[in-house]
Amino acid sequence: MYKAKAYSAAGETSPMASTTIPRRDPAEHDVQIEILFCGVCHSDLHSVRNEWSEFMPTVYPIVPGHEIVGRVSKVGSAVTKYKPGDLAAVGCLVDSDRTCPNCQAGLEQFCPNQTLTFNSPDKHGAAPVTYGGYSDSIVVDERFVLRVPSNLDLAGAAPLLCAGITTYSPMRHWGVTKGKKVGVVGLGGLGHMGVKFAHALGAHVVVFTTSPRKKEDALRLGADEIVVSRDANEMRKHAGSFDFILDCVSAEHDVNAYLNLLRLDGNLTLVGAPAKPLPVSAFGLIVGRRSLSGSAIGGLPETQEMLDFCGEHDITADVEVIPIQKVNEAYERLLKSDVKYRFAIDMASLKSE
Repeated sequence: MYKAKAYSAAGETSPMASTTIPRRDPAEHDVQIEILFCGVCHSDLHSVRNEWSEFMPTVYPIVPGHEIVGRVSKVGSAVTKYKPGDLAAVGCLVDSDRTCPNCQAGLEQFCPNQTLTFNSPDKHGAAPVTYGGYSDSIVVDERFVLRVPSNLDLAGAAPLLCAGITTYSPMRHWGVTKGKKVGVVGLGGLGHMGVKFAHALGAHVVVFTTSPRKKEDALRLGADEIVVSRDANEMRKHAGSFDFILDCVSAEHDVNAYLNLLRLDGNLTLVGAPAKPLPVSAFGLIVGRRSLSGSAIGGLPETQEMLDFCGEHDITADVEVIPIQKVNEAYERLLKSDVKYRFAIDMASLKSE
């Protein structure tokens, strides 16, 4: 076991602060990664403040971060896929039971015994729970380590490990391709990635936003049209025309207004996570055989596919790079949606602690 520098919170009202944490020494199948950048996800904030206590209570101290990009510094004796010096990434999972039908199908995100990158029981016993990417290094089984295309900006690549795969996976599942009409609801951390992927997949992309000010940005990101969702006339023009709509809004909103925009057999997938249940009209689904679904992240094979796709199309998140010392300020700004469109922490800043 060794000590790593990190930032942690000691309680739900405590600020993030400098600390040291235990990390296991690499076993034969492990990869040790020097973390270069870690994205800031809204789930980091929820977990730090114990806002998901009903289904995922936080164990303190907590070291969040599951959008990790770095460089391999050491490998175990049985590791075959990585060597020191390789670029590598870690997403939301660091283990699963590997034997269930979902794992066997490469759908580890649906494993009932998955180990999350932070705040999951640590089966290796280095600490009570797993510690995430707000740290200078991490040790992960090679099966849960991903390759990063060398042409990608590393700061912008970090959010691909959550925001990227969260939006890519449902588009692949529901067959977003050239000639499809795709809607993206909400232009934030998730939505801006959804626009980039839908555009790269060849779809006709329409962004729905409550803010007319976002029109220029939506076009820059790859949208073909922008609809102000508060304008009933604009919404009516698109009735019954979408093959697929990705709903990235985490606040309460009228999902029925978007169901009515789907064509026959169209699908609306939720990736935003409103705290309260959303009322759904049965007739909005029955008429047109429409479907409403949800999606989480992706499994390891699909996440690697997504990273490779990003390498081919030069796709990264739009990020504001911050030092670790500004993470508390970043959390407050995140609550105000005051970032375009994700924060990425430069972990070199941890060396000054």
